[in-house]
Amino acid sequence: MRLARDAMDRDWADPIDVAAVAARAGYSRYHFVRLFGEVYGETPGAYLARRRIERAQDLLRNANLTVTEVCMLVGFTSLGTFCTRFKQETGMTPTEFRRWARTGGAPAIPGCFVLMWAGGFRKK
Repeated sequence: MRLARDAMDRDWADPIDVAAVAARAGYSRYHFVRLFGEVYGETPGAYLARRRIERAQDLLRNANLTVTEVCMLVGFTSLGTFCTRFKQETGMTPTEFRRWARTGGAPAIPGCFVLMWAGGFRKK
């Protein structure tokens, strides 16, 4: 299980196939999903979405990127899904979170530097 979770932590921004992660851990897809839930208290999909939202919070707090750019950088393919999951996790929309998180503090990192560091948007 730890190998699978480490793979999701390492590749969180890439499209992740549950069957491939399960195979890497040595389980069938269905047994893996059930066992992951027992061990970590959430499904692999919920775990991955939570990790992506955590990264999005960091980018919204510190980088000068649009919400759409953040959405794509953290691995979501739909802005609507991203905003819905973000609000479920944090209780506020990405825009509200950015406004709340940026009250005072250091200026945001320019988006061009973040995109350069992250390798830009991945081509599908």
